[in-house]
Amino acid sequence: MSDLRVEKRRAAAELTLSTGHKVRGSFFLAGSSATHFGPERIADLLNGETGFFPFAVEGQASGETALYNRAQLVCVKLLESTGEAKLDPGYDLATERHVAMALTNGDSINGAVRVYRPVGRDRLSDYARAGDTFRYVETADVTFIVNTAHIVDLREN
Repeated sequence: MSDLRVEKRRAAAELTLSTGHKVRGSFFLAGSSATHFGPERIADLLNGETGFFPFAVEGQASGETALYNRAQLVCVKLLESTGEAKLDPGYDLATERHVAMALTNGDSINGAVRVYRPVGRDRLSDYARAGDTFRYVETADVTFIVNTAHIVDLREN
């Protein structure tokens, strides 16, 4: 093994692309994060830079990956129960808002989002103006990471 190689772990997910195509496979995540304590999460990877990211496509030959453009990624469905969204600092203190969102590909997601703002500044409109492009939406069954550039309509339930 090379001294320059960084060990990565795989995290299973399903990508929904702007073309409507869904792709199952795995992200490659670092063992630690530059922005918080603990391992890198999928949302960290997606919000970390712009452009392309590597993704191991399910069913491809061992070691083969595809590069996907973040701008064309509508959402990510997490296929593992890691509780990734709950690892955000302040998760338990953030205001939970139940929402319905329509996406550019015609899909819709009904779930809960967290607004990490002080009381009085924790409205859904404050959530909509927050900085990260990729954000968690939790449903009863699964967690999504949604690209806010692909949200057409956002309403509180």
